[in-house]
Amino acid sequence: MTGYVDPSRENWQAFKDLPRDRPIHMLNLIKFRDLAEYPEGHPMHGKGLTGREAYDIYEKRFQELVADDGAAMVWEAPLECAVTGPADEWDKAFVMGYPNSGVFMAMVKNEEYVRDALPHRTAAVADSRLIRFRG
Repeated sequence: MTGYVDPSRENWQAFKDLPRDRPIHMLNLIKFRDLAEYPEGHPMHGKGLTGREAYDIYEKRFQELVADDGAAMVWEAPLECAVTGPADEWDKAFVMGYPNSGVFMAMVKNEEYVRDALPHRTAAVADSRLIRFRG
C-alpha cells in the first residue's frame, strides 16, 4: 500500500494556483499507524504511543495554533461503517474550514506548527487524503 502523508510538489502547486481570496473547506481522511513512529531523538520516540494517541497530540496543538486565524472544525463524527469501499480504509474523517487558503498556507509554514505539531502528525499517520473544496 502506498501511504500519502504529505502533498506532492505537483499537488501543492495546484493548491497554490487556485484562488486564495475565498473560504475553503479541507476534507481530511486519516488512517493511523498501529504504533506512532517518532524519529530517533524526538522526546516521544520509544514511548509506545499508538497512532491515534499521537494524532490526538497533533490535533490539540493544531487547534491551539489556528484558534485566532478563523480556521475551525466544520464537521467531525465517529466513523460507523463503510458502505462503499474497504471497511477499514479510514480511521478518522473530518472537514476543517479556513477563511481563505492563505490562512492554511501560513499555518503549514508556521515555525511553531512545524516544530510542535507536525512531528506528531507524521508519527501518527500511515495514509491520508486532504481534499480542498470551495467553502
